[in-house]
Amino acid sequence: MAINFPAGIKTITISSGPTKVVYYPRVTGMQNKQLQHFINSTIVRENQQLINEQTGNMDTTVVDLYGYYEIKNNQREVLSLSLNNYVYHYHAAHGMTVIKSLTFNLQKGQQVALKDLFKPGSDYVKRISDLIGVQIKERDIPLLVNFTAIKPDQDFYIADKALVVYFQLYEITPYAYGFPMFPISVYDLQDIIDENGPLGRMAMN
Repeated sequence: MAINFPAGIKTITISSGPTKVVYYPRVTGMQNKQLQHFINSTIVRENQQLINEQTGNMDTTVVDLYGYYEIKNNQREVLSLSLNNYVYHYHAAHGMTVIKSLTFNLQKGQQVALKDLFKPGSDYVKRISDLIGVQIKERDIPLLVNFTAIKPDQDFYIADKALVVYFQLYEITPYAYGFPMFPISVYDLQDIIDENGPLGRMAMN
């Protein structure tokens, strides 16, 4: 049986030397070429922005730059991916990595923010924050400050039947902990998610 993914993915490489290599995805094979162009332009822009944030306005020399991507979801007309960029500056105590995720509702032809996944007026911030608070306690996650709530535009991606909300390095935990990732089942959010949106489609059997 043939399986058709909503978007084909091709890996693009940009490099300025053996220690400075970035891999990023290019979407291919979509029937809607205008949407395909929009997605690829968004990926290129966000990828370049990550590089600029990590290498620009710094007096020190960049020794290592490595970027790669992960496709988190490519089904049910939902494309969700993460761009991961690591940079190490000369004489720095350690390198720094930043993760930027992009999610697209291919059915409506648009990029979606966290708020777009839920019904208008629903208090998704409190619901997600409460669920994360439980995970912090259960997983005994070390915090730099007391966790109270996520930002309305908190980083996230969709992975099958889970919404994964995450934080950058140093945002709520010490560097050594890495990236705090909090997978939340769509069924724990089912009463507030937009049934016609990406999470609604993920919740369908």
